Amino acid sequence: MATTRPLCATALGLILTLGLAGCSKQDEAGAGTAEPGTVQDGAVQAGAGDKGTADQAKPAAKAGGQAATAAAGSDVEVIVTSSLESMVALLEKENWWGVPSADEPLNVPHLLIAAIHPTWQEASRNMPVQQKKALFYRLMLPLVMHANQMVMHFRNGLEQARGELADTGKVSPESLAMLKRLALLLPGETQAYVDALQDNTPELATMIDALLYRVDVVPPGLALGQAAYESGYGTSRFAVEGNSLFGQWTYKNDGIKPREQRKSKGNHQIKAFEWPFDSVRGYFINLMSHPAYEDFRRLRAEVRAAGKPMDSLVLADGLLSYSERGQAYVDSLKGMIRHNHLDIADDAVLRDEPVRFLLNEDGADKAAALRNDIEAMRSSGELQDIIERMQLD
Repeated sequence: MATTRPLCATALGLILTLGLAGCSKQDEAGAGTAEPGTVQDGAVQAGAGDKGTADQAKPAAKAGGQAATAAAGSDVEVIVTSSLESMVALLEKENWWGVPSADEPLNVPHLLIAAIHPTWQEASRNMPVQQKKALFYRLMLPLVMHANQMVMHFRNGLEQARGELADTGKVSPESLAMLKRLALLLPGETQAYVDALQDNTPELATMIDALLYRVDVVPPGLALGQAAYESGYGTSRFAVEGNSLFGQWTYKNDGIKPREQRKSKGNHQIKAFEWPFDSVRGYFINLMSHPAYEDFRRLRAEVRAAGKPMDSLVLADGLLSYSERGQAYVDSLKGMIRHNHLDIADDAVLRDEPVRFLLNEDGADKAAALRNDIEAMRSSGELQDIIERMQLD
C-alpha cells in the first residue's frame, strides 16, 4: 500500500511538512530572542538543477516554458520553520497572512508546501477554527496556482502548435513532443498511436482542438473548496497518510483502503501520493480526462468561449458526479465557497518569482540540524534528485 513519504523517511530526517507540530510560544522562546513579528527560522539555498480514479494517463514531466525550469538549472530556496508560530510569522513576512484587501487580487507567493505531517491532525484540534482554515488555504493556494501556471504553459504551447500547423502544414519538433505528452488525455488514444504521430499527421488539427477543450485551468476557489471538503482541511487519514487531498479513487493497489469498504464499489482505495502537489496534479488530470466530468469541461469551455472569467460557483455545477450525493454535494461545496469567500481566489495572481519550498521541524534544534542536512544533501546531489522527483512541471 503506497503511503510512502520519502522525504519524511530519509536517513537525514528531511521532513517537508505542513508540520504544524503545535509548539507553544514557550517552546519557541527557548530558541533565542527575536523581535515580535520577525522570522527566527532560516533558509538555505538548495542546488536543484464516483470521484473518478487517479489512474488516468498523465503527460510526461517536461512541459517547456518557465514553469518547466522551476526546479532545474538554478538554486532553489528552502525555508525551514520550527513551529506553528514561526510559520505564521513567515507568512506575515511574506504579506500572506491576515485579512486580504478587497481592492486588489490576492498576490500569491510561489511557496510550495511538500507534505502533510501527522501532527497536523492533533495541532489543528488545538487552534481556533479560523486559524486552521487560514493556514490550510494559505498553504494550499500556491499549489493550485502552480498547477494552473503549468496548464497555461501547455495551452500556450497548443495555441502555438495550432498556428504552426496553419502556417506550414506541420508542427515544430518541440510542439510534436508536447502533443505526444498530452495526447493520452484524450479518450481512445493508445501509446502506439501516440508514438507514431508525425509533424504532419492529418489528425493533428483535431487533436489540438480536443486538447484545448480539456487542458484548461481550474478556478482556484473551487479547488480550495474541494480540497477542504474532501480532506477535512488536510486532517483526514488519507491526507495525513497519503497526501490525498481530493478523495481520488484507485484500483491499482497504490492507495489507502477505507476502513468501511462497500463491496458494491469493488476493491477501491483512496489514491496515495508522494507530495501534496501530486494530489493537486491528479485532481487536475481527472477533471481533464475522466468521463464523469464532461459537464464540468463543457461548462468551462462555454465560459471561455464567452470571454468570461472562470468562476468557482458557476463551474461547481459541473461536478454532480464527483460524489454519490450529487446535487447535495454541489450545494454543500458552493455553500463552503460562499461562506469562506473562496471565490476571491479566482482572481489571484501568482508572484513572478522563483519557486521556493517550505519545510518544518519540531523545535529550533531539529530545524538547525535539518538545515545542516539540506546543505549535505545539496553537496551530494541528493536534494536535486528529490526535487526533480517532485515533477513540478
